[in-house]
Amino acid sequence: MKSAAVLIIAFILTVVKAEAQDAEKNYGIKFSGFVKTDIFYDTRQSSASNGIREGHFYLYPDNVLYDEEMNDLNANPSFHILNIQTRIRGDISGPDAFGAKTSGAIEAEFFGTSEGDINGFRLRHAYAKMDWQKISLLAGQYWHPMFPAENFPGTVSFNTGAPFVPFSRNPQVRLVWLPGKTSFTLVAYSQRDFTSTGPEGSSSKYLRNSGTPGIHLQVRMPAGENLTAWAGADYKTIRPEIKTPANIETSEKVGGISAFASVKLKTKPLNLSIMGVYGENASDMVMLGGYAVSEVTDPVDQIRSWTTLNSAGFWIDLSTNGKRVAAGIFSGYSKNLGSRTEIVGPSYGRGLDIDHLFRISPRLTVTEGKLSIAAELESTLAAYGNTEDDGSVSDTHNVTNVRILLSLIYRF
Repeated sequence: MKSAAVLIIAFILTVVKAEAQDAEKNYGIKFSGFVKTDIFYDTRQSSASNGIREGHFYLYPDNVLYDEEMNDLNANPSFHILNIQTRIRGDISGPDAFGAKTSGAIEAEFFGTSEGDINGFRLRHAYAKMDWQKISLLAGQYWHPMFPAENFPGTVSFNTGAPFVPFSRNPQVRLVWLPGKTSFTLVAYSQRDFTSTGPEGSSSKYLRNSGTPGIHLQVRMPAGENLTAWAGADYKTIRPEIKTPANIETSEKVGGISAFASVKLKTKPLNLSIMGVYGENASDMVMLGGYAVSEVTDPVDQIRSWTTLNSAGFWIDLSTNGKRVAAGIFSGYSKNLGSRTEIVGPSYGRGLDIDHLFRISPRLTVTEGKLSIAAELESTLAAYGNTEDDGSVSDTHNVTNVRILLSLIYRF
């Protein structure tokens, strides 16, 4: 008994000593975040799918909708004030493990997970990270590797340039290899808040039922202190249904390749960011496109084959580096490329009756201490038309929304 007591006391003293050493190294969690109020006025209506969370996360305007007297019902303005982007973040530090420096983060906001959950507290990021000399490993929920986390636009709007900028957060395992100045990233990911859509609505089940994660490979290439370039390729496979409309099992899947190239130039007075994107079935990244039925291979059992609906786009963001007063301008263009084959059945995705989108949005931010006041004028054009057999859109007409946005941000 005396030996056991001595061992227990020794163990407690060891733990206390280790905790004291950790405290000296300031291990723990450090909280930060901001309170944000967004006041916005739109010249045109946007439905829940085109302007998420009561229009706060804005994508593009609704198509024309005429009444009996040919009045466009969607050509009516709207006004709102929301605080749902208010955010809290905890950055975690701890002792080394397995020869690596360890860190982590938890980040959440009041954006909710659906229209019915607006103001709900939701998870944004939650991950643990291990850093060795030339390798790092991240496991948890973080930005999709197609989102330019080191090079995203500085818009005042919460959309951060979507749908021109790929926008998604995903549970993932991310491995980064840094043999020199150039780094290589390999990511395997699933879906959670940003999901594919299909015969049973939006869900992560289509990717889950494929039995494989999404895979992404990326390279980061710095050139001096002011210029950095990125390029990446992404592949995911989804299984739209496990049984046909005739209640027969089917294993048909659809795979899609997406890719991007991005460059950031940072100088003392200005920052310049540009990005080109190509997406196949990229609606889960809040981009135009999706997938559709390309063939009914068995009319009796109603077994269907699928094809991707594709899009391509480009955006540019220019901003000043003033500490008190900063100005910037964002512009983006996205084009519906349709499918490589004829569509013979239902289509699932985003903006499938839109040929192209265009946006330009200048902004101005004034900061004093922890408080910033920002204004942005965002003009978004959508070219709606008739969807052809190959998924392309013809006979288009343009509709435009102008958003006037004023934000107050208090950081802590």
